[in-house]
Amino acid sequence: MKKFLVLATNGNETIELFTPVDYLRRLGLSVDIVSTEESLDLKTSQGVSFRADLTFNQIVADEYFGLYIPGGTDGAYSMRDNKKVINLIQNFNKEGKIIAAICAGPVVLNKAGILTDKKATSFPAMKEEMDKTETYIDDKIVVTDGNITTGRGAAVTNYLALELARIIEGEKAVEKLKYGTQQEAVERYFDFKF
Repeated sequence: MKKFLVLATNGNETIELFTPVDYLRRLGLSVDIVSTEESLDLKTSQGVSFRADLTFNQIVADEYFGLYIPGGTDGAYSMRDNKKVINLIQNFNKEGKIIAAICAGPVVLNKAGILTDKKATSFPAMKEEMDKTETYIDDKIVVTDGNITTGRGAAVTNYLALELARIIEGEKAVEKLKYGTQQEAVERYFDFKF
C-alpha cells in the first residue's frame, strides 16, 4: 500500500500538523508523520509534545505518493533550511506526486523552486517570502495548481485536508469526511461557509 508523508519538526502549528493526518487516516489511508529532526520526540509551536512515526533517514521515498508540510514559522523555516527536505520535495515534484503545504509551509516549496510556474497561497505575512511563485493568490483559502496544493493558515486547515481527500480519494471521500466531522451539519444548519 502506498503511503502519504507528513513532515514534522519542532515549532509546527498544532492544528496544521494533526488535522490532515486525522482526516486522511479517517479515510483508511496510511499516513506517516516523519520527523525532520534527529529525534522522534517533538513539540508544536503551542508546546504540545508528540512522537513522530519515523525519522527522515528511515523513510523510503518510493513508498509515498505525496507529502504535506504544516506551518508554524519556526517549523517551516527549519524545513526550508534543510537540504534533505528540499531535495525530497524537488524529487516528488519531478515525479508528479502530490505536494501540499499550509500557512508558513509554502515558503519551503518556494525555496525548493517548485512554484515558479504555479499559483499558490500562504499565510499573508509570508507573501514577501513567496518570491519564486508565479502567481500569488490572495483571495482563496486553498489553491490547487497541478500536483501542488497550498492553504492560508490554521483556521482553514480542515478545508486543505478536505481538498487533499478530494484529490486522493474523490468527492465521495469529501462527503464522508464532512459528515464524520460534523462539518456538513455546521454548513447546513448554521449557514456557515467560507
